[in-house]
Amino acid sequence: MLKTLVLLAALSCPSLALAQAAQIDLGGMSQNTSAPVSVDADRLSVDQGTGVATFSGNVRVAQGELRLAADQVRVEYGEAQGEIRTLHADGNVTLANTDIAAEAEQAAYTIASGVIEMTGDVLLTQGSSTIAGEKLIIDAAAGTGRMEGRVQTTFQPGQSQ
Repeated sequence: MLKTLVLLAALSCPSLALAQAAQIDLGGMSQNTSAPVSVDADRLSVDQGTGVATFSGNVRVAQGELRLAADQVRVEYGEAQGEIRTLHADGNVTLANTDIAAEAEQAAYTIASGVIEMTGDVLLTQGSSTIAGEKLIIDAAAGTGRMEGRVQTTFQPGQSQ
């Protein structure tokens, strides 16, 4: 639900809210960050020395209900066998699950903490509501988020959020 978003918009203006930061309830985004991560792409290059794998071309990442698509995803591995530390997505980034969708130019997903940071013309859509800003920080484990920078939102009055 976007109760926080609706309250912010209702207090600011009936159709448009402008602020420097907005807290967002992303209850539908709640994610099991220990679920397996699968990656599918056109190309893969691996640097064993740095523990980095770069997937490029039509990259699709899945973890439970969470889906991420991008032009390129760089995977930083941890010390343990198969441990993924961070996913760095660049170019035409889309993040979605059954309830929300977000678009940006870049994203970084730290698996252990469940924090996803999206930057560059971020647009978040949930139902008929949208919110745009410079940076979106999502806590996928808690199902919350915060949009920062110049924040702009549009909602449909009278519709259930």
